[in-house]
Amino acid sequence: MSRLVVVSNRLADPRKPAAGGLVVALGEVLNQTGGLWMGWSGNVLEGGAPGEGELHLRQAGAVTLATIDLCREDHHSYYHGYSNSVLWPVFHYRLDLADFNAHYIAGYRRVNQMFARKLLPLLRADDIIWIHDYHLIPLAAELRALGCRQRIGFFLHVPVPPPLIMAAIPQHEWLMRSLFAYDLVGLQSEADVVHFKHYVHTEGRAEKLGDQHVRAFGATVLVQAFPIGIDVDEFSRLTRASDAVETCARLRAEYSRRRLLLGIDRLDYSKGLPQRVRAFRELLERYPENCASATLVMIAAPTRDNVHAYTDLRQELEGLCGAVNGDYGELDWMPLRYIHRMVARKRVPGLCRAAAVGLVTPLRDGMNLVAKEYVVAQDPQDPGVLVLSRFAGAAEQLDEALLVNPYDTQAMADSMQRALQMPLVERQERHSKLMERIRTHDVHWWRRSFLSALQAAND
Repeated sequence: MSRLVVVSNRLADPRKPAAGGLVVALGEVLNQTGGLWMGWSGNVLEGGAPGEGELHLRQAGAVTLATIDLCREDHHSYYHGYSNSVLWPVFHYRLDLADFNAHYIAGYRRVNQMFARKLLPLLRADDIIWIHDYHLIPLAAELRALGCRQRIGFFLHVPVPPPLIMAAIPQHEWLMRSLFAYDLVGLQSEADVVHFKHYVHTEGRAEKLGDQHVRAFGATVLVQAFPIGIDVDEFSRLTRASDAVETCARLRAEYSRRRLLLGIDRLDYSKGLPQRVRAFRELLERYPENCASATLVMIAAPTRDNVHAYTDLRQELEGLCGAVNGDYGELDWMPLRYIHRMVARKRVPGLCRAAAVGLVTPLRDGMNLVAKEYVVAQDPQDPGVLVLSRFAGAAEQLDEALLVNPYDTQAMADSMQRALQMPLVERQERHSKLMERIRTHDVHWWRRSFLSALQAAND
């Protein structure tokens, strides 16, 4: 079996499954093959030379972890700049929040070139390389320029925007051309595949070779959807563990006279959090029987607090939550509980199981695994109802959820009411079908499918 080499912006010790299902899935095959995992160390060094970060190697069982330090200038331009102030907002359709600073792209290219230089001497002739996410889109092209001939696959964890939105990125053609240095490009959804192919046909005059191969910019690449899943067995174990059971019991005791609606997100403008609060307000206004009987728990973990767009979002959200509580709250009932901090992963299944309704309503999302975790955490005999944005990648798979348009707050309020009133038999039927699909297409299926396609690419 060929050795697997994984490259991502950040990495984790695969011996620690608490880091999440993705780490479990990658760690399994990394351990089997004595693999290598490379990424940024998380260290930002003052005064270092741009493009000259130090490489550190250490063993984590059978896996070699290779980490690279970034200097302050590279971190600013590559990570905060091009990755998170250009690519993140554009890929989530938010051109209004993008900062098209011309200096960012130089840092982005410089760090990708550095990753390629540091990785190349560590490679073996028969390695299979799997590169992850928008931070490292041009890495294969940089490796090819240095003479790398190993098979290289890429998986994008965020959405692909329509061509006209993608074309707003300065030097967008260079960015998309670099994807043709890969043997396989994996995307989250069929909608993403459509947008990718539409772009390369419009901008690159691509030639379609069968259903999945595309030729453009003088190269051919295999493009497929591989919707990422969760580790169902791991999350089920977490649901049965004492921390989750205790969390669920405590919430059910505290809210014994209430029905809980739950949202768990990062505080990000892609998640549709203000729209969700407005929809909940509509629920209380249009269906007053929910007053004093329904409570929305919204957990929005901090993220990128030093970026103005996130500071503005937090202020807007806190104002909306305060207005709902001020206008509708009673001495013995607070309609909305807003928590702006991380919640321990071991408690998340208990939160999900206690909630009658799970709200996953992003304005745009690559997949959104919280939707799948909510379903897995439910009691099959008395399951809650998932209300899911049609603009989450998960909506392609989870069509037994109540699919909503998060921009239409009145319709979303109606769906919340439907979820709260849904009969037991319907809830059980929907949950059973959702669970079957989530279990079939779990994170291990995702890994096997991608690596199998990469092994077969260009055979």
